[in-house]
Amino acid sequence: MIQTQTSETTSVSINIRAKARQRDLIDQAAECLGRSRSDFMLEAACREAEDVLLDQAFFTVDEGTFAQFQALLDQPLPPTDKLRRLLKAKAPWEQ
Repeated sequence: MIQTQTSETTSVSINIRAKARQRDLIDQAAECLGRSRSDFMLEAACREAEDVLLDQAFFTVDEGTFAQFQALLDQPLPPTDKLRRLLKAKAPWEQ
């Protein structure tokens, strides 16, 4: 993978081509958040890039550590008022 070093303050251009319906969708979402198209697209692209790179992380652990990790994941969440309300609430599309 080729990486280039640039200053945090140096702006560079990123150009993409999109269909009108894609641009309109992006504009609509950006407007909902009160953001510019550029800000919205850059944030969304960076978030996706971070997710992709984070998914590449590989951890090696011994069997005992992995068993402990699985046991922690399998434990139910402690009941709280917030969790009870969440589980009782209807999804927005069900209301």
